[in-house]
Amino acid sequence: MKNLADIMKQMQSMQSRMSDMQEKLEGLTVTGQSGGGMVKITMSGKGVLKGLDIDASLMKPEEKDILEDLIVAAHADAKAKAEAAAAEEMKAVTGGLPLPPGLKLPF
Repeated sequence: MKNLADIMKQMQSMQSRMSDMQEKLEGLTVTGQSGGGMVKITMSGKGVLKGLDIDASLMKPEEKDILEDLIVAAHADAKAKAEAAAAEEMKAVTGGLPLPPGLKLPF
């Protein structure tokens, strides 16, 4: 019975750490960029878009397609950074144990 009690304590501790991690990710800000920094996207660690900065030189009607591609690329860069930060936080919570296959990060 002592082992079960220890397991329950560990689970409660992990749940608390997961909650802390969620709060930390919500407060985390990452910036992705493309086009040599001409397009920048800022988002939370949970993937919420917070800001978009576009260099004025890209505001030409004939470059609309390029601008759209740069925005998508900057978003992908920011998302990859947010996922990497979440993975690092998850390692801290799980003590470095890998996630089971199919278990997704919390965002």
